[in-house]
Amino acid sequence: MIKVSEDARKKISALMEEEGFNSLQDFVRVGVKSGGCSGLSYELKFDKSKADDDKLFEDNDIKIVVDKRSVLYLAGTILEYSGGLNGKGFIFNNPNAQRTCGCGESFSL
Repeated sequence: MIKVSEDARKKISALMEEEGFNSLQDFVRVGVKSGGCSGLSYELKFDKSKADDDKLFEDNDIKIVVDKRSVLYLAGTILEYSGGLNGKGFIFNNPNAQRTCGCGESFSL
């Protein structure tokens, strides 16, 4: 469902540890909400609990939970991370997005 690149895995693990989360047992919550310059925007946060209607995915030793409303928007997405001087941070490579904004944080279908 959602894939996690090696660079994203490393950054997620480091950030989770900094914020008091355990990357081996806690979750990265990924979602989609209305807003942004293209109509829909991504949400990314850490969570210690999973709701009954959340979908759970695991890739590259990262547990990802997605609310059932966001699942269709995120099918096949690859979460990547780009650091360095020109890096953008976390990048969602979403095959469902027909249009994205310049910052890469919002999209439309």
